Amino acid sequence: MKALNASTVEKPALPVKILQFGEGNFLRAFVDWMIDKANQAGKMNHGVAIVQPIAGGDFVRDLFAKQDNLYHVYLEGIKDKQPVKEVALVKCITGVYNPYSDYKTYESIFLSEELEMIVSNTTEAGIRYEEGDDLNAEPPASFPAKMTALLYKRFKKFNGDAARGLSIICCELIEDNGSTLRQYVLQHAAYNKLGADFEQWVNSHCHFYDTLVDRIVPGFPKENIQEIQAEIGFEDNLVVKGEYFHVWAIGGDSSIKQKLPLDQAGLNVLFMDDIREFRAKKVRILNGSHTGMVPVALQLGCATVMDAFNTPEVEKFINKMVSDETLPVINEDPEELKKFAGKILERFYNPYLKHYLKDISLNSLSKWETRNFPTVKDNYTKLNKNARLNTFSFAALLVLYSGKSAVEFTPNDTPEFVEFIRNSFDATNVKGWVEAVVKNKKIWKEDFTVSPFFIDEVTGSVSAILNNGMKAALTELINA
Repeated sequence: MKALNASTVEKPALPVKILQFGEGNFLRAFVDWMIDKANQAGKMNHGVAIVQPIAGGDFVRDLFAKQDNLYHVYLEGIKDKQPVKEVALVKCITGVYNPYSDYKTYESIFLSEELEMIVSNTTEAGIRYEEGDDLNAEPPASFPAKMTALLYKRFKKFNGDAARGLSIICCELIEDNGSTLRQYVLQHAAYNKLGADFEQWVNSHCHFYDTLVDRIVPGFPKENIQEIQAEIGFEDNLVVKGEYFHVWAIGGDSSIKQKLPLDQAGLNVLFMDDIREFRAKKVRILNGSHTGMVPVALQLGCATVMDAFNTPEVEKFINKMVSDETLPVINEDPEELKKFAGKILERFYNPYLKHYLKDISLNSLSKWETRNFPTVKDNYTKLNKNARLNTFSFAALLVLYSGKSAVEFTPNDTPEFVEFIRNSFDATNVKGWVEAVVKNKKIWKEDFTVSPFFIDEVTGSVSAILNNGMKAALTELINA
């Protein structure tokens, strides 16, 4: 087996046009994989310099250096109901840098004339405003402060040259990620009195893009890495495993389509003025299905998404939930919507990924409220009917969290909320318990009682699950 480095693989010399905050598996199997494919297709010629966004160890950086910044992305999945696999050697990374230990190199990259774009995934907690964050630190602590300092230094070096503004593409899993980052940059600018000229330059010549990213990336395949290394023929210790499916929606100024022509390389990248409708559609269909499925499937003894979809009752439950309740309240061409949903749900049959339900169950209370309740609400307000399957998933969630389910389960959620659900449970007055939980304003931001059916329907489903078991209750529901 060969070592993986520049002596065993031809590696192109690429100009650093992209500075990437985040060295994690997702960006490497998603953004960097895309950039490399576009480079190979002759649509781009972009090198990516990776920056560690937080202080810490240099383990990943050292691995990259040992392999001359080369690594494989190993994709498996289902396409048109057939298994598909793709293995790609990514060559676009020019280096991985720690700004906390090598600030000068980091500065030389973000002040270079050839730099065009910033890409980031600093986790959901990364985009936050920290008032008083020192912009003169090398580097500042928070990501928005880092961006403010970076942009201000470019503004000063290039005397406010419009052509030296940057395109900033955020991949953090929060709504309005790019818009929020711009807001925080301007807040830091105002707080530190960086001047109206700088703020105008940021607003006019730096373009912040809201995005939605979608690909399941389990990461390093430690369970079968030796088999994979033997297959690819290299001792690659940076292999990233992911699903074949991918979509990247980028919203904002149309100039990004020319600067980042990933779609011209056959990639599923969608450019649009505003991604909010697309995000809502994706969240309701994919994330809503995951969240709705988890408490039901866990109580049937399933461990993974694949286990769940190999259980006929769960498979029918989710497909019926999407077709009967989710799609009818989304304002889009029904046939196109059906095709989109089909591609989404096809991913649930992927036998190559162990997507554990317990991992998906993290913070299920807030997830159900944001992903599933909008469908419940729209079914009532638009169609004057109860979304019985989504409502059943809520009942299943309460039973799971109550500690009274047929399976042992420890919720990974806000402890005080879980405690309330458990301590207030009353087998002699299930409706009273459901009502107390539903009306607890500490747990929920939304008013679930906007649907007058809700409490009674949840109560009926909770009683059915507790009295008859999950399988019997679910079977009765899907066959009704």
